[in-house]
Formats: sequence, C-alpha cells, structure tokens
Amino acid sequence: MALSPEQRDQIERRIRAAIDRLLAGQIPVGGACDVKTLAREAGISRAALYRTWGHLKDEFEKRRTAAWAAGQQPDPREARIARLRERNQRLTTKLARTHTELNQLKAGHQLALSALAAKDDELQRLRRQLSTFGGMAPAPVPGQQHGDDATGVVPLYRA
Repeated sequence: MALSPEQRDQIERRIRAAIDRLLAGQIPVGGACDVKTLAREAGISRAALYRTWGHLKDEFEKRRTAAWAAGQQPDPREARIARLRERNQRLTTKLARTHTELNQLKAGHQLALSALAAKDDELQRLRRQLSTFGGMAPAPVPGQQHGDDATGVVPLYRA
C-alpha cells in the first residue's frame, strides 16, 4: 500500500522528532541511542526505517557519531560503560604495578634474610674459633650480662 504525501511527511516528522529526543538524551526505558530504539520511538518497523527512510537512519547515525566525537554522550548507559572501562583500565594498570612492586620487595626481603643468615654463620664460626684459643672464655653474646646463660638467669654460684 502506497503512502500519501501527507502520511510520508507525518512519518518523517515522527522520525526526526525521535532522532532529536534520542540525541538529547531522552532514552526510553529498555532502549538505547540506536537504530532499533529510533524505529520503535518513531512508530515504524526497523525494516521500514532501513528500506524507506534510510536517509534519516544515516542522518541519525552521522549526528550520533558527531555528538560522540564532540564529547557528548546522549545515552547515559554508554557514558557509564565508557567510564567503567576507563576505570577498569586504570585499576588493572595499578594492580600490575603493585604486583611488580610486591615481587621486588619479596626479592629484597629474601636477599636481606640471606645476608643475615650468612652474617650469623660467620659470627658463630668466629666464636667457635675464639673459644678454641688457649682456655679463653667465649665472647659474651650481646644482650647478655656477665654470668647470664641462654635463659637470661644469673646463676647463684659458679662451679
């Protein structure tokens, strides 16, 4: 069935009004700033929009792309998705840096423990070597007072 000029004009006005609403951010519940929602808001089928009103579909897509390029985001869901993607990228980068730093700290910690163990071994060796000299008493352990044993108790008499 052919459309009269008045019907064509009325449909075109509905499509243009729907384009303006969508690009202004008036997105209906369950919709988006896309061709499917445009057709639904204009009250026509998507097939008719592509087949008969393709020039208006193309105009909508060009204006939507221009709005995005200008930093406008007519669809709040798309803006939120873009923000969340950017935040996710920042957090992923931060996590990678933190992981690298943690591994470096673990390696430094292991190196420090190895150095301390080596120094302790050297100290024990020197104490043994010192005690083998002609009847000399072993060197006192730092932190112990004269006469203290390993428990920190001072004996009441000496044998």
